[in-house]
Amino acid sequence: MLKVAFLFLMSGGLPVAMAMAGASLLYILFTQSSPPFVVIHRMVSGIDSFPLLAVPFFILAGNLMNNAGITNRIYNYALALVGWMKGGLGHVNVVGSVVFAGMSGTAIADAAGLGTIEIKAMKDHGYSTEFAVGVTAASATLGPIIPPSLPFVIYGMMANVSVGALFLAGILPGVMMAILMMLTVAYFAHKNGWGADVKFDWRRLSKALIETAVVIGWPLLLWLLIGKLNFPPQVTVAAALVALFAADKAFKFQAVLPIMTPVLLIGGMTTGIFTPTEGAIAACVWSLILGFAWYGTLTFKSFVKVCLDTVETTATVLFIVAAASIFGWMLTATGVTTDIANWVLGFTKEAWVFLLLANVLMLFVGCFLEPTAAITILVPILVPIAVQLGVDPVHFGLVMVLNLMIGLLHPPMGMVLFVLARVAKLSVERTTIAILPWLFPLLGSLIVITYFPKLVLWLPKMFY
Repeated sequence: MLKVAFLFLMSGGLPVAMAMAGASLLYILFTQSSPPFVVIHRMVSGIDSFPLLAVPFFILAGNLMNNAGITNRIYNYALALVGWMKGGLGHVNVVGSVVFAGMSGTAIADAAGLGTIEIKAMKDHGYSTEFAVGVTAASATLGPIIPPSLPFVIYGMMANVSVGALFLAGILPGVMMAILMMLTVAYFAHKNGWGADVKFDWRRLSKALIETAVVIGWPLLLWLLIGKLNFPPQVTVAAALVALFAADKAFKFQAVLPIMTPVLLIGGMTTGIFTPTEGAIAACVWSLILGFAWYGTLTFKSFVKVCLDTVETTATVLFIVAAASIFGWMLTATGVTTDIANWVLGFTKEAWVFLLLANVLMLFVGCFLEPTAAITILVPILVPIAVQLGVDPVHFGLVMVLNLMIGLLHPPMGMVLFVLARVAKLSVERTTIAILPWLFPLLGSLIVITYFPKLVLWLPKMFY
């Protein structure tokens, strides 16, 4: 009855969260002796979690970066780095998304924030709207793969897995996905005879390379000073930050300080300076320093608007988590999860077959459910089976999130699809067709990530 009620409410046009909570309430009213108040109690328990405190702070940090003029800096940095290549703005789109992913943590923020600038610029340079929308949609999926990532926070809480390990697990797969997307851009550029979009300028490129070297070298220097030479951590980090700001002032870097957001976040978590939740707060403080004090692009009025937007988004996300938690609890209580597990284990005891079936299921679910709701429903069902078959839960978390991100590009529930259709002023049908060629690098990445777990687990095993 629980599944029938859920499907009935969904088909009636109710939002997913309300359908899950409503189905659970109806099931308790008509089949259980428990009081209806159990629904409220379980929903509150579902969001009464310390790791979930990271959600509003990551959303706030992303919104602050988005409203502090950071997107333009990231775009200009990517333009200097790869804009001179054939199909330049397509490569800029991918590199910009990689950088912005380290601040927003969501595909929708990437598509709505940086995507607006990228699509307009590509159209102005003569690219077709469909190509601009396709590459923007594909690169937006990098948002939740490259840390920080809101879906990883939700998965970590539900599966009782280290969020820090999940963040590290996303780095190499994210880089691989970006390379495959850039190869796809290069293919289209060669096929259509596209040239560069900006003139090659050695001075501008060298400055972008210096910025990249600073971003990579800064944490390596700290690791050498603190980890190998035993310098005092607090004093060393403080001195290194002062030197970083001084270098930014002297050389007028475009994006060094914004790109440092994930570096500081991951560095702090892997060294034990702060937890993922405290890291989310640190990211907000860093964003406030850049927006108010350093760049001067944030005003009190815009800050209030950012806070209100954050409250709205957080309320939506946490309501979905709360509704999915009662629905997931009811699935477990009624034995649905056990029945599914027994069926799968009776069908196969091979991990690779299970991963294939799980991928098909998650790709299908991702087309209909919002990622947060999908994670909270699927984790209690699939993770115990994965663990029983010897699949690492960190590896499986990355597989699940990537599947659901691909689902964001498809109707009927693909939010990235609808955001980009609105931004580009295209119909949903034309936007869907524009995205189809970009499923090849995404699905290719999914296959590699699914069946080559060492790519995912190498970094987490180094630090955890």
